[in-house]
Amino acid sequence: MRALVIGAGAVGTKVAQQLLSSNAVDKILLRDISPEKLGVASKTLGSRVEVEHFPFSQNMDADVVVVASPRGTQLEAVKKAISLRRPTVVVSDGLSETVSILNLEKEAFELGVPVVVGTGFAPGLSCVLTAYGKTLLEQTEEIHVSKMGTGGPACALVHHRALSRMSFGWREDKWDKRLGGSGRELLWFPEPVGPQDCYHAALSDPVLLHNAFPEVSRISAKMAATRRDRFTAFFPMLTPPHDEGGIGAIRVELRGSKNGVQENIVLGVSEHPALAAASVTALTSEYLLKQKINLNHMSTLALIVEPSEFLSELTKRSIVVEIFEGDKTTV
Repeated sequence: MRALVIGAGAVGTKVAQQLLSSNAVDKILLRDISPEKLGVASKTLGSRVEVEHFPFSQNMDADVVVVASPRGTQLEAVKKAISLRRPTVVVSDGLSETVSILNLEKEAFELGVPVVVGTGFAPGLSCVLTAYGKTLLEQTEEIHVSKMGTGGPACALVHHRALSRMSFGWREDKWDKRLGGSGRELLWFPEPVGPQDCYHAALSDPVLLHNAFPEVSRISAKMAATRRDRFTAFFPMLTPPHDEGGIGAIRVELRGSKNGVQENIVLGVSEHPALAAASVTALTSEYLLKQKINLNHMSTLALIVEPSEFLSELTKRSIVVEIFEGDKTTV
């Protein structure tokens, strides 16, 4: 078994590491335009990794392709993987690029290629939490996702720009546009993150969740931000982001009914976003390799995995899910 990992950043390197440590693959082919990143990754991952410098080969000789490259490079990689009929896992969080990738659904279906879109922290784990939360309700009317933290420099850049762009949410059978940085709301995340002011932003979660659950009448997504974040979102980043962000968190709230009573279900995870995204992506890749996912088209995690089983597997990788029911309890 071989896996091609495109992107040797904070997430891509960890995906390769987890795939090798679980023995899901025998060899990793790692691509990146940065020789420095490839050099660090090759030292970290050892002899079972083969690095490939730019310009890359047109071949994708692998049993699964993981696209974990920066914003603006993922669409072409997914197009190529589909044309070569390679099972593909995409760690996408940029709104416009995610929409462009979803527009390749027809090509993936016609060629019978499994493509899983949005396998990071949010979207990704947030989608699985939503699918799990829906099993606790008889009818789900609203889904609201919030996130805090970034996984690395490329992720930080996406989040920085998201606050300055239009936010899209689903509201009563149409897309509801909100100005990025508006809609301040104080939300509680799992400790040690705690309460954070959150705002509308150009996030891809509502698009993927509406794709999975079109019957839900309201879907929104917000991100935590400071006053400085909101002020500087319209300008280039003032300081270089860290190689890997600190602790982050996601929060998913579902509103609906059960036994004729209105219910609110709130689930959350607190973890380093790069590690959590890598765990979700690596586990999804392993599901494809082991054919635990019966897929021959493009889909999202919320539709193709059994949520309680998937979350149980993640706990073995130290990703702990919490349910807020007065006092916190863990799943």
